[in-house]
This record gives sequence, structure tokens and C-alpha cells, in this order.
Amino acid sequence: MIDLAQDLLSSFVVAEPQLNGSKNLGVVALRKEALDRFEATGFPTTRNEEWKYTNLKPVLKHDYKVMLKGDDAVSFADIKQYLLSDLDTYKLVFINGKYSSWLSETTHRDFDICTFAAALNKYPDVIAEYLGKSAPEGETFVDLNTAFADDGVYIRVKKGQTVDKPIEVLYLTTNENGPAFSQVRNLIIVEENAEVQIVERHQNIGDQASFTNFVSEVFAAQDARIQYYKVQNDATHASLVDNTHVQQARQSNVHVGTYSFGGKLVRNNLHFYSAGEHCESHMDGITIIGDGQTVDHHTLVDHIESNCYSRELYKGIYLGKSHGVFNGKVMVRQKAQKTNAFQQNDNILLSDKAKVDTKPQLEIFADDVKCSHGCTIGQLDKNALFYLRSRGIPKREAEGLMTYAFASDALEYVKIPQLEKRLNAVIAEKLGINLEFAL
Repeated sequence: MIDLAQDLLSSFVVAEPQLNGSKNLGVVALRKEALDRFEATGFPTTRNEEWKYTNLKPVLKHDYKVMLKGDDAVSFADIKQYLLSDLDTYKLVFINGKYSSWLSETTHRDFDICTFAAALNKYPDVIAEYLGKSAPEGETFVDLNTAFADDGVYIRVKKGQTVDKPIEVLYLTTNENGPAFSQVRNLIIVEENAEVQIVERHQNIGDQASFTNFVSEVFAAQDARIQYYKVQNDATHASLVDNTHVQQARQSNVHVGTYSFGGKLVRNNLHFYSAGEHCESHMDGITIIGDGQTVDHHTLVDHIESNCYSRELYKGIYLGKSHGVFNGKVMVRQKAQKTNAFQQNDNILLSDKAKVDTKPQLEIFADDVKCSHGCTIGQLDKNALFYLRSRGIPKREAEGLMTYAFASDALEYVKIPQLEKRLNAVIAEKLGINLEFAL
């Protein structure tokens, strides 16, 4: 019987000297402390309240290869379809967790857009200041990532700078040596009055199972503006646990959009910490999945200071024997007076076999706030469907149009037209409708 936790612990002994930053004593200590916590806890089970509705056993049973190598055989033609080819972007491509320089474009001109591996060696002071400061200790997958993280993206936008074009990040898994277990780390620092747009995608281009454990730490300084889009449309044998933790300072504005259309099991942990007054935190999500797929969204907005605003809108469309989970919490601390927080999760079941577990939560310790939360689970409106069919629209197209309209308002905050167009096309494809007719 495969014991993945034990295999990972054993692999660390071999991997540690080879990891980037192994000469940095602070990083070494951070890794060992994280590994000790992982060894003590192991992988979560459904007995853990935060994992009550999502069973990891089916995706942890594979004999994953932990020590991965890049694949030089991958060409631009292999990845073109996964990129926004009609948009000029800074492109960073990682193959099996390793940076591919010949498929990528980095810069250190007015801002740093490079690899986490390079930052570990080149910017030890920055690493000491930020690494592990946003992602919480004691969360199994965060600890595991901290122990093993060797590469990923490092972005630092200096005070008053605006990145002149979007940054596009593509993480590829090839499975050339069998099932793959990869660890990737992003560190994103946006300084005072700076701005950046990021588009991120994970993609398995092999035919075997893969598991990606991914952590992003995001720091938004005063008046910083960040648009961060996550596109998840992977193969049905690929699984992903994505932890994104955002620290916000005064008057910063951060939007994270998560668009989940593929993968066997996808778990998105998205946490915002509003640590300064007048912060804005925006979260959008669209999930469209079918047979044998699970997508689990866990969100937290922690309002620490007063006069902050958060908006959360997640839409789910479930076909076949699929499973959706939404567990969202808005916390308003006593000091966070005049908080305005909105949270909504809406779901449509297009199959009798589909299932959704939704749990919106408010935890409020302040008395001068405006907060709302809610959820809906239902099927298509039969009267509206009858109306469309009475106008000569076939049943399948009518259902597609209704579900398309249901999902599309979650794209309102996508500020990159080429990305919005791509997402609309994916939604239409998943729902089986003619986009030109729909528009």
C-alpha cells in the first residue's frame, strides 16, 4: 500500500541539498520547521472539518514521482493553445515545476519578473522579509510546499510602477516518468501605488495522473492594484491544491478570479487579510464540471481594519456525477467598524447525480457593519425554458443559453478583453452552445 506522506518525508532527505536556497540558513530552518509540522499532521481526512466534503484518498493513492525533471522536448507549438496568443505578455513557462528559459520572457528593467529559484539566491533579504509571512503555518499543504518549494514565480513591482503588459504564467506537467507530484511557490510583492495583471494556468499534457501542490503569497502595499486570474481547465486525471494568501495594506485593491472547468479534484484555498483601512477585496469564481470531477472553493476574508469592502461571487454549474463545494467565511474583527462585505454562492444542477455542498459564513465582532451572505442551489427555471422553446429554440440550446447567462456576470471584473473572450469561449464549449448565437 502506498504511503505518500512517508514517501515525501523520505524524499526530502535526498532533495534538500539540491533545492535552491539551500545555502540560506533562514530558508533551511523554515523548510525543516515546515516539514516537522507536516510529519506531525499528515494529509487531512474527511474527519477534519475543513475537508469534510472533499475526500483526498482517491488522488493520493497513486505512486507519484516526487523528484521531477524538466522536459526539453516541449516546444512552443505544444503550449500555444494554453496561452493568450492574441495578447502581448510576459510569459513564464514551467515544465514539471522547472523553469523553461527558452519558452519564457523575464525582465529586471523597472520591476522584477523572474523565478522564485532566482530570488532565493539573488534577494535573500526580500525572501527573509516575505517568505512564509502570509501563508499560515500548520496548514498541511502549505507546510509541505514550504518544505519542498524549489521554483515558481517571483514578481516585485516597485513603488509607483505599472507593469506595461500582463504577466502570463503556465505550469506544465508532462508525466514522462509516470504520475507526478510537483510543488510550486509564487511570491508576489506589489509596492505602494504600483499595478500588475497576472494570468495563471496549470496544465497536464501527459496521459497519467498528476498532483500539483501550489502556494502563492501576495503582498499588496498601500494603494497597490492587483488583478490575478486563475484559469483551471486541466485534464480529468490531474489534481490541484491551490493556496493563495493575500496581505493587503491601506487603500489597496486586489481582485482574484478563479475559473474552474477541468481537473479530477481541484481545491482552491483563497484567503484575504485586510490589514489596512479602505481596502477592496474582490473574488469571483465560475465552476463548470462533469462526471467524476470535484471542485472545492474555500475562501476567507479577514477584515482586520475599518472602512474596508469585500465582494465575493461564485457561480457553479454541475453536470453528470460531479461534486461542488463552497465554504466561505467573512470575519469582521471588533476593530473593523464600517466594513461592507458581500458574499454569494449560486449553483445550478443540470443532473440528478450532481451534488453541491455550500456553507457561507459570517463571523462578526463589530457592531457598525453592512454584511450579507447567501447561497442558492437549484435547477433551470422551467417557465423560462418553456418560453425559449416556444420561440423555436431547441431544448439543448435553450438550456445552454440560460446557464451561460447565469455564469457570465461573474466575468464582470475581468479587465483583460482577450482573457474574457477566451473564458466566454470555454464556458460556451462546456455548455454546448454557439457563442455567436448567444451573443
